[in-house]
Amino acid sequence: MDPKIAKLKEMIETSENTVFFGGAGVSTESGIPDFRSTSGLYNQQYDHPPETIISHSFFISNAAEFYRFYKAKMVCLEAKPNAAHLKLAELESEGKLKAVVTQNIDNLHQMAGSRNVFELHGSVFRNFCMRCGKAHTAEYIMEHEGIPKCGCGGTIKPDVVLYEEPLDQDVIKGAVQAIRDADVLIVGGTSLVVYPAAGLIEYYRGNKLILINKTVLPQESRAALVIHGKIGEVMSQI
Repeated sequence: MDPKIAKLKEMIETSENTVFFGGAGVSTESGIPDFRSTSGLYNQQYDHPPETIISHSFFISNAAEFYRFYKAKMVCLEAKPNAAHLKLAELESEGKLKAVVTQNIDNLHQMAGSRNVFELHGSVFRNFCMRCGKAHTAEYIMEHEGIPKCGCGGTIKPDVVLYEEPLDQDVIKGAVQAIRDADVLIVGGTSLVVYPAAGLIEYYRGNKLILINKTVLPQESRAALVIHGKIGEVMSQI
């Protein structure tokens, strides 16, 4: 076994409270595009930049174009959990992993079996009518052409945090507490540049920070262990 993988395995096995913080890279191995790679959403060609399209003001002023992009690029109902999701769920069932904090909106952690998941940016699987508040499924959204409407005539909005919108304070509170209480914090598949979410790792008070990412991160100097690679490939080896 690779020495770094062996060390990762040992740190988890000897931990009483491990927490995982993940980003888009956790889901790319399930076929869901990330935002900042050469093939990511920020490098797609649209009439407007993706960060403009998935903003609150754009949703309000141009819901049709928002949904055209959203359905094509942000919802992938066929995606299945990969090795990273499955290993994290396994660790939770064994009592090793206490929480998952995710920037993703794809529900793959829950599909894999994780129960204590803090979704910082919401989920495409939750959708609510802006008029009456009725809940609608992701399938309902995808089956409707143009702007999905509720039976009451109201526009349906995905329960995802758009640009210009605040994060859910209850979710933030839970995530902060989980990270603060962790003795081992594993950060995987994230560039740690999206704030305020990325700033949450500053609440970690321990000395066993583990970074797993394909590219170099500026936080590596403070980490106890750094592994460069795909999160699914790494986690499947422990």
